[in-house]
Amino acid sequence: MFNARLKEIDLYASRPGEIQQGVLRHLLATAATTEWGKKHDYKSIRTYDDFKARVPLQTYDDIKPWVERLRAGEQNLLWPSEIKWFAKSSGTTNDKSKFLPVSKESLKDIHYKGGQDAVALYFRNNPNSRFFSGKGLILGGSHSPNLNSNHSLVGDLSAILIQNVNPIVNLVRVPSKKIALMDEWETKIEAIANSTINKDVTNLSGVPSWMLVLIKRVLEKTGKSSLEEVWPNLEVFFHGGVAFTPYREQYKQVIKSSAMHYVETYNASEGYFGTQDDLSDPSMLLMIDYGIFYEFIPIEELEKENPKTCCLDEVEIGKNYAIVISTSCGLWRYIIGDTVKFSSKKPYKFVITGRTKHFINAFGEELIVDNAEKGLAKACAETGAQVCEYSAAPVFMDRNAKCRHQWLIEFAKMPSSIDDFAHILDLTLKEVNSDYEAKRWKNIALQPLEVIVARQGLFHDWLAGRGKLGGQHKVPRLSNNREYIDEMLNLNSR
Repeated sequence: MFNARLKEIDLYASRPGEIQQGVLRHLLATAATTEWGKKHDYKSIRTYDDFKARVPLQTYDDIKPWVERLRAGEQNLLWPSEIKWFAKSSGTTNDKSKFLPVSKESLKDIHYKGGQDAVALYFRNNPNSRFFSGKGLILGGSHSPNLNSNHSLVGDLSAILIQNVNPIVNLVRVPSKKIALMDEWETKIEAIANSTINKDVTNLSGVPSWMLVLIKRVLEKTGKSSLEEVWPNLEVFFHGGVAFTPYREQYKQVIKSSAMHYVETYNASEGYFGTQDDLSDPSMLLMIDYGIFYEFIPIEELEKENPKTCCLDEVEIGKNYAIVISTSCGLWRYIIGDTVKFSSKKPYKFVITGRTKHFINAFGEELIVDNAEKGLAKACAETGAQVCEYSAAPVFMDRNAKCRHQWLIEFAKMPSSIDDFAHILDLTLKEVNSDYEAKRWKNIALQPLEVIVARQGLFHDWLAGRGKLGGQHKVPRLSNNREYIDEMLNLNSR
């Protein structure tokens, strides 16, 4: 049933540059008569070099005036078709929300296409799957009217997808749309658990941290010790939004079947970018024939006034890049804030290494989320620990003139020794990051890191206090200042 599409995906390995240039030409031609297209004279752009010379790189602050006009009802600004949906994204840690335009083309040619391809690739790897014999449980967010207009809405991307999905899909998914779009998170979890316990669920989709909350509630309500006792035909979890590494052991405890599959996807508010196509390889396949044209900024260029960018043909394996996208929802040369590293070029495959704002570089150590995940995985493996949530930030100088990193960690299972856990984490960070190792040399610039144990439920309470429970909201993993960790520490002491 997916053979024709899989043949198209197979062309990713042999014709990536041609495919991407075709996407760029289509985007430019479609948007040429918009206000943005006229401003940048899209009709005269012939090459990628023309495009990047003509159109400056954009951050959300740059496009915000255009978005505000769209939200007020103006049209044909960034994209020609009507824009009446806005994906609300907090960027994880920002106090003020971002509102990203969503067009009918981006829903069809990016987000829904991504979901379909994830299933197609899963079937290629699991031809005997009984995926469609039961229901898919999708855990998403909610939406609300945009500027008090019922004709224009804002919400989590997941809610927008559920709201607009083909009605036929509703026959094979749970919970009902009414429950799926509830906005009060804890009430929603209860309603989803009650309405799905007696269904035949074969597949799950959602953010690992929030899906785990739902799974535990289902097990509490049923008195079962593992999820396959509730849903015996469950076979796959399509996950994304946060790294799966800290949750892997916890999922093994609640889903004990060795036949369970976990597929990482990369479906952000800005677009659907990648799917894991080989379960033995943590890298994801870059989806290059959607309505997205990709560019990449080498991480060392990011803070420069005019950073260099490159197209897909020019990237290097093993190098850290910030992603830049131009899409069929009217985002043009938009820096989304995520960083990736390529592991293959035939086809292009990558891993997410972190966020452009989620790092610690207070002392030149350039610690990124990818480093943190590897360090925690090693420390957990060697001490028997399991991590629920964590956040880390620098201590710039204490009363003894000592600088260090401070890690606030909520454990699902405590390590045999906190001191051993911290020591192994520190050693592993040295192994995977030479800059960190240099700054830790003889404790001159950086003292050994400090681990503080968070009380149970701390991160849940912190998110709740910010009105960010559920949906696509995430705990900031690494911060280069102490704003968030100090709030958490204050809450931890109550």
